[in-house]
Amino acid sequence: MQEYQWKMKPDQAKAIMLAKRLLAEFVFDAVNLEGINFTLPEIQTLLDGITVGGHKLTDQQIALNQGDAWRTLFDQIEKNQFEITIENVCALHLIAAKEEALDWGKFRSGGVAIAGTDYMPPKASQLPDIFDKMTQKASEMADIYDQAVYLFLAMARNQFFYDVNKRMGRFIMNGLLLSQGYPAINLPAKRQSEFNQLMLTFYDTNDQQPMNTFMRSCLDDRVIKIMKE
Repeated sequence: MQEYQWKMKPDQAKAIMLAKRLLAEFVFDAVNLEGINFTLPEIQTLLDGITVGGHKLTDQQIALNQGDAWRTLFDQIEKNQFEITIENVCALHLIAAKEEALDWGKFRSGGVAIAGTDYMPPKASQLPDIFDKMTQKASEMADIYDQAVYLFLAMARNQFFYDVNKRMGRFIMNGLLLSQGYPAINLPAKRQSEFNQLMLTFYDTNDQQPMNTFMRSCLDDRVIKIMKE
């Protein structure tokens, strides 16, 4: 279950090349998971800079924001500038959540709730300290995929922002993986029901193992095969 990383030789250039080629799929799945129903060809058209008909402008902006955040992530990694810091996470949120969240580019200043669970995220005043402890705990894990998935789940559960928390968690998860030369994990929209149920259980229990197993299962077999060549 947790042996993927040891069967692949880390290769940052190859991992980023593959992620760039799958960018439209990443954006397509991300927006469809949010209930925004674009087709893959429509996303490809949008990312090429051409507006598509039949969709709200706000939905198109959300899709474009995801593409811009991915491109910023690629650029940071290629320039060896990707860091998991409050400053950089907020800088990426400024792009990914533009005109969508109540505030974008900074941690939330008030309380939030998560639909479907009684779990309440921590108070806003606690978030900077929680972030520092989160990154420290991740750095102590031996397995890169354990580190990456832990960061995604911790960011989702702590709700550092008013909105776009799960997407931001996945950006940070994949930023870490790509920067270390391992392939990104894409969450397919077709597995939305399974994902949602596992996340609700995770919020309630804080048991990461079922979600860790699930996220690893989302690794693209095509990409793993190419990475092992």
